[in-house]
Amino acid sequence: MDNENTKQSISEESQYIEFKEGIFGFEEEKKFLPVMLEDGSDAVLYLQSVVNRELSFIVMNPFMLKEDYNPVLSEEDYRMLGTSDEKELSYYVFCVIANVAEESTVNLKCPIVVNHVTRQARQVILNSDEYGFRHLLKEFEKEEA
Repeated sequence: MDNENTKQSISEESQYIEFKEGIFGFEEEKKFLPVMLEDGSDAVLYLQSVVNRELSFIVMNPFMLKEDYNPVLSEEDYRMLGTSDEKELSYYVFCVIANVAEESTVNLKCPIVVNHVTRQARQVILNSDEYGFRHLLKEFEKEEA
């Protein structure tokens, strides 16, 4: 076996995140490799399924879109993520890219939360009427302007 391929495979595997319960609608998919679209920035990532190479999702850091984003997790969420320390958690929201860019949306209601220490992840449903399932990306451009 080629040592270089083995090193890459081990290195890549250490970056996997695992959803014990899967992602809504894709419960059978448990392991993903987060890939930064821009080196050193988690503003936009894609989550590549480890098992199904044809399945990937575009996710965005919600705090880059909305600085006052304030997800509140349940006790069960913290338990499933293996921590109650917010410093160990990162949040991402799914982005649906439309044919017309202005119609692309993000789901602020159901973020994925990643414990970057244990690499455990969970998609949660926030108990807040402030966030919806489909926020147009152009909403956030206006906030910046």
